[in-house]
Amino acid sequence: MKKNAEYMLEHAGLCRAADRLEPQMFDEYGVQRGLRDKNGNGVVAGLTNISRIESFKMEDGKKIPCEGKLWYRGYDCIELVNGFRGDHFGFEEVAYLLLFGKLPNRDELKHFNDILASSRTLPTNFTRDVIMKAPSSDIMNSLTRSVLTLASYDKNCSDTSIENVLRQCLGLIAVFPMLAVYGYHAYNHYSNDESMYIHRPQKKLSTAENLLMMLRPDKQYTELEAKVLDTALVLHMEHGGGNNSTFTTRVVTSSGSDTYSVVAAALSSLKGPKHGGANIKVVEMMRDIEAHVSDWTDEDAVRVYLNKILNKEAFDGKGLIYGMGHAVYSLSDPRAQVFKSFVEKLAVAKGRDKDFALYSMIERMAPEVISQKSRIYKGVSANVDFYSGFVYSMLEIPLELYTPIFAIARIVGWSAHRIEELINMDKIIRPAYKSVMQELEYVPLDQR
Repeated sequence: MKKNAEYMLEHAGLCRAADRLEPQMFDEYGVQRGLRDKNGNGVVAGLTNISRIESFKMEDGKKIPCEGKLWYRGYDCIELVNGFRGDHFGFEEVAYLLLFGKLPNRDELKHFNDILASSRTLPTNFTRDVIMKAPSSDIMNSLTRSVLTLASYDKNCSDTSIENVLRQCLGLIAVFPMLAVYGYHAYNHYSNDESMYIHRPQKKLSTAENLLMMLRPDKQYTELEAKVLDTALVLHMEHGGGNNSTFTTRVVTSSGSDTYSVVAAALSSLKGPKHGGANIKVVEMMRDIEAHVSDWTDEDAVRVYLNKILNKEAFDGKGLIYGMGHAVYSLSDPRAQVFKSFVEKLAVAKGRDKDFALYSMIERMAPEVISQKSRIYKGVSANVDFYSGFVYSMLEIPLELYTPIFAIARIVGWSAHRIEELINMDKIIRPAYKSVMQELEYVPLDQR
């Protein structure tokens, strides 16, 4: 009998032969690969009142790229961020907005904060028996396992009434920081032989403050650090119903599945490097550039190296400048624009001015380099991932937690879309696939 590795190698070839479809067949049958047309427009699969993205305007029947905009429940995300800047933390306020469709007053916000604070608890011995039991460097897998296990502690797990789903969603929003941070500490202890710290969340602290407090051995953080992280969470909280993990939320919800299974499916989608893992690639790319360009202020040298990256001669050989471009936005990503001012403040406070200058140079230079290399139908600009990884590095957040932090924010959007799907839809989402197989006659086993 052949060894398993040899068997898999040989039969992987059979898979490639059996499943290979010629690219022109998709055009022949009018199939929009990735559910997007050749101009990057998504196939409309539903309606939503939760958020809206604008990347172009229609003039005389033509699409004209414009500066990107993002609205949460009718509010410009930039105005929302500017609204709580310097006054209070925004994650909880915007979470209330996305879930309930209105901005809370002070009493409503306080009550909402109290609900989240009282929900920041895990079942008895859950940290020891579940999170520490099988630590992994892949914290997203650890987070997913924890979410599915929490279902076992919920007596009303399968109840899909809006009241019960809201209870479940608020509970998950509250404990996501604990699940992610504790998962990292368990991995760091058992795999890296480092000390393990399990700090309990404090009721008086915001989500961003608790995250930093639980992560750091001394529990210490500055107000600026917490404010910048809070802004990052708000900007990652929601991004329309068509992004991969939110669409996954909608699809699994439409089948009638429970909240824990839905969120686990969304987490599995988000962890993919084409979705939630992009900011890690930005940080790795920037480290590579810093290592190979001796003078970070030399624009010509940086430009040469960016061209090497595009030509697949440097970094990971993929030919991509990570953090540049977006599936929807064209001229600008509003999240990156509003985030940049916070990033600059943190860079100055952390003594990372030189790094920030390099990021700014590449943000300005990369679109030009890319446009010289290939035709761009809608423009290219820095997306939010370009700066978020830099922020996390300045906050001393380990790479393993970059995508989980994205999940800590996006769980709010997932929850809002799950509730909207339950309220408005009564059909399972089931798109069609065109079969192109040939019919064959069955051949008995001894004649093959």
